[in-house]
Amino acid sequence: MTSFDDLYRYSGCSHSRVSSFENLNGLPSGGGKVNKGAKGAAFEYLSPGASRTLLDVTGTGIIQRMWFTMADRSPEMLRSVRFQIWWDGEPKPAVDVPFGDFFGAGLGRCVPIQSALFLNPRGRSFNCYVPMPFRSGARVVITNEHDSETVQFFFDIDFLKVESVPEETLYFHAFWNRQRESVLGADFTFLPRVEGRGRFLGVSFGVNRSRDYPGTGIEEGEVRMFIDGDTDNPTINGTGAEDYIGDGWGMSVYSSPYQGCTVADDDTNQFCFYRFHIPDPIYFHQAICANIQQMGGGRTGHVRQLLSDGARLTPVTVGVGGQTWALLDMENRPSIQNEDFPDGWVNFYRIDDWSATAYFYIDSPSTNLPPLEPVAFRVE
Repeated sequence: MTSFDDLYRYSGCSHSRVSSFENLNGLPSGGGKVNKGAKGAAFEYLSPGASRTLLDVTGTGIIQRMWFTMADRSPEMLRSVRFQIWWDGEPKPAVDVPFGDFFGAGLGRCVPIQSALFLNPRGRSFNCYVPMPFRSGARVVITNEHDSETVQFFFDIDFLKVESVPEETLYFHAFWNRQRESVLGADFTFLPRVEGRGRFLGVSFGVNRSRDYPGTGIEEGEVRMFIDGDTDNPTINGTGAEDYIGDGWGMSVYSSPYQGCTVADDDTNQFCFYRFHIPDPIYFHQAICANIQQMGGGRTGHVRQLLSDGARLTPVTVGVGGQTWALLDMENRPSIQNEDFPDGWVNFYRIDDWSATAYFYIDSPSTNLPPLEPVAFRVE
């Protein structure tokens, strides 16, 4: 992030460029050639199946800001447009994600966001301030994978051309994952294991909360990060999803530089929230893998009724008289259906529809992570 002390410093070896439809790749003296310079190429239309290269440059540089807007900002379109970035001529993209999710519009819900890395001032545009250095080249492509709709698209990508970047400079990556169904008790892995040296930058979640657990939330699951030599147990283990984003006792809408909740909709059962590790960096030296538990909570009677109604759940703790019983560690585990089971707050495993975009830097321009899921899976 740029400090205010840098504002008055002159850099003779940096050259400012902006790629837009008015001047692709930010060529010197290359702008305003259409319609005699009178706003002749501010946007383009992407028909179904069409791709457009927004940036394709060689040499060393740093993408500093990206801005986009599109006429159709429906959830289906925001999940249908594919957003990809390649570094240094690699055949595999470092970023391969649904467009909306990348910019924090989880579940395709385009709402105002005010964070340090992603901004959407009124729910109508998409801004990214993540610095993205490259050594020998950068390419940015969007593809409209909608089966029938054309989209009107505007953009600009601000970048610097520089002579070199420091040896320790890392490459930016983003990975999207969705888990619609799972085994009861299984965590949602939002960043599969990647190997190398790097920094975990943050994550943006979207959850379609199951209607099988009425009156309960999804905020009890703990974020767990397995770093370097971790196997069965993680080095970083949080206390709950609501706590991970700096909230407590549930989730409600708020936005701040490093953490927030952009959607908390009990009517649609949709929740979107984010956390960026900027003032509290998370470094890894060999590898990282990150997940979150699928867990909710409720009073004993409520949870007992959910079970009777056929909900798939497993009680894991119960609060009793100022203490917490770790039920899964008990040899003679009491059944919540028994009348003598304590009356308290019960945390339980549940199954919901989770998706997330994980952001990280690593010392390689590509990784072993799988490609983006097909559009049918993204939008269903």
